Amino acid sequence: MKILYHHRTQAEDGQAVHIRALQQAFHEEGHEVREVALVARSADADEPASGAKGGGSKWGLVTRLPRFARELAEYCYTPLARPKIMAAGRDLQPDFLYERYAFGNAAGVQAARRLKVPLVLEVNSPMVLELENTRGLSFPRLARRLETHIFTRADLVCVVTGVLRDMLIEMGVAPERLLVTPNGVHPQLFESPDRAAARRDLGLGQPAGDEVVLGFVGYYRDWHRLDLVIAALARPDLAHASLVLIGEGPVHDDLVRAAAQAGVSERVHFAGPRPHDRIPDLLPAFDLALVPSINPYASPLKLFEYMAAGLAVIAPDQPNLREVLDHEQNAMLVPPGDGGALAEGIVQLAQDAELRARLGAAARITVAERDLTWRGNARRVVAAVEQLS
Repeated sequence: MKILYHHRTQAEDGQAVHIRALQQAFHEEGHEVREVALVARSADADEPASGAKGGGSKWGLVTRLPRFARELAEYCYTPLARPKIMAAGRDLQPDFLYERYAFGNAAGVQAARRLKVPLVLEVNSPMVLELENTRGLSFPRLARRLETHIFTRADLVCVVTGVLRDMLIEMGVAPERLLVTPNGVHPQLFESPDRAAARRDLGLGQPAGDEVVLGFVGYYRDWHRLDLVIAALARPDLAHASLVLIGEGPVHDDLVRAAAQAGVSERVHFAGPRPHDRIPDLLPAFDLALVPSINPYASPLKLFEYMAAGLAVIAPDQPNLREVLDHEQNAMLVPPGDGGALAEGIVQLAQDAELRARLGAAARITVAERDLTWRGNARRVVAAVEQLS
């Protein structure tokens, strides 16, 4: 098939990883992909750094405008992008338009109708709800109406979790037009672990006795609740544990202070951001992998990479994660936001190497058996398009 892939993403973070990975998967499945975007994310572009933010487009100036002006500028993207999509579509003659949903962007809906091709819309979050809870919205009623219009006009909507699917059904999207495509991995990248090399790359040196390394990858914010992990490190039964953070984030200084106050600074290693294509080589340094907190509809990219690496994972026991994880089968699940329960789970895993190995092996099998891969997602999308009436 010929696929026209449109997105407005400029951030160098997990969004860019997702875009590149899925485009690569479409290519590997034998399809032709052409990209229309603010910033190119094709598979041959430079890899983003893990946790990095920002972008290389003048559109980045919009993020520094006052809230109401930024919001209006985001709506103005539609008339700017539509002719570009149309021009690329007339040249490529695609079988479908694939668009990553962005707030206020109706360009894909409009262009697909004019090109007379199906629109496949990838939705990773309900942006209106998310923005209302973060930066706020100046025109919330307009935002909600436009988002509903976009969701209900797409021919196929790919959502990252069943929880998000149910949210869109409540917004009026027909269930038969929804397809769950969680984040994934290229599992072949995780097949040759080298723990010693990973430790050297992270500056950890030789392991000391019964040392256990807790690990986290990503752009960390306050809601990731890494503060709970640092607090847990102060427990006497975790005196042999250390924490490695690969990435960066706005709470870096807060975490440095928290580690100092807890008296565990020497056991918290801030590794900084690393190119995403290096992450498979770094994960073998971890003994157990952390997802301390996540929003209720997300599909965290780090989770699938942890699983492909065969790591024991500790994560919140909530519906979106239970779509992939089973407690004490392929992960350790604890009540969300419960610092005590999180600490107890970490202790249990830190003290039981056999349990860690069993959960990690089961996690890797889950990726294979359920085809939680980017190529699996590409196949699922193409199969669903072929079934469109």
